[in-house]
Amino acid sequence: MKILSDIISSLNNKDHKINEIHTCIHWTAVSSLGCGLSSTFKGDRIPHEPVRGVGELTKKTALEVVEYARSDNFLEASIGMAALNSLLEVDEDRCVDLNAFDILAEKGRGKNVCVVGHFPFISRIRELAKRLWVIEKRPQEGDLPAGEAENVLPIADVVAITGTSFINNTVDDLLGLCRDSFVLMVGATSPLSSVLFDYGVDMIAGSKVADPQTAIRCISEGATFRQIRGIRHLIMEK
Repeated sequence: MKILSDIISSLNNKDHKINEIHTCIHWTAVSSLGCGLSSTFKGDRIPHEPVRGVGELTKKTALEVVEYARSDNFLEASIGMAALNSLLEVDEDRCVDLNAFDILAEKGRGKNVCVVGHFPFISRIRELAKRLWVIEKRPQEGDLPAGEAENVLPIADVVAITGTSFINNTVDDLLGLCRDSFVLMVGATSPLSSVLFDYGVDMIAGSKVADPQTAIRCISEGATFRQIRGIRHLIMEK
C-alpha cells in the first residue's frame, strides 16, 4: 500500500521501545512513544491465523512492529496500525475536538453520501442525506457489498471511509475511486497524519489517547468504541 508506506516514511526513522501491547476483543492498543489504538480486525478464518513472534513483540522496537501493518494477517495488521498510531505526534494546532458525525451532518445534509463501513451513526445520517449508500464487507440490511464501491464512490458528494481500510489493504483503491467528493477518514484506526491529505482526504476523524491507563483498562474489559474512556475525538483538517 503506497499510502501506508508514505505514512511510515514520514516518521523519519523515529523509533521507540515497545512498552505494552494489548490485543483485545474489539480494540488493540500499543504503548511506545505514545499510546496508539486500532480496531482488532478479524478475518473469517477460524481459528484465526497466528501472530508471528507472540510473547516476544515487546522486545521489538515500535518501527519493527509497525511493519506488521503491511501483513495480510488481519490481527498482525491491527497490531501494526496501533504501533503506527503510537509513534505519530499529532499536530493539535491542526485539530479540533469534534467527532465524525458532526462533520458528516454538516457536509452531508441534502447530499449524496457514501459511507464505507457500518458505523453507529448510519441511521442519523440517513435522515439528513439526500441519499445514503453504505458499503460493507459483511453487509447488514440495507448495506451494499464491497464490490459496489466502484459504482458508488465516483458519484458521491461526500465520502466517509473507515480507517480499517488500512488493515484490509483497500485504502489505496477506495481513495482512488473518489472523484470530486469531500472525503473524511473515520475511526480510531485512522492515522492522524497529514500524508493522507496528499491522497484526496479532506479531514481525518481520529482519536488521541489522553489517558493510556484508563483507555487500556476499558478495552481490556471489552469496551466498544463508545465505551472507551481516556481518549479525545479529534478532527484534523487539510
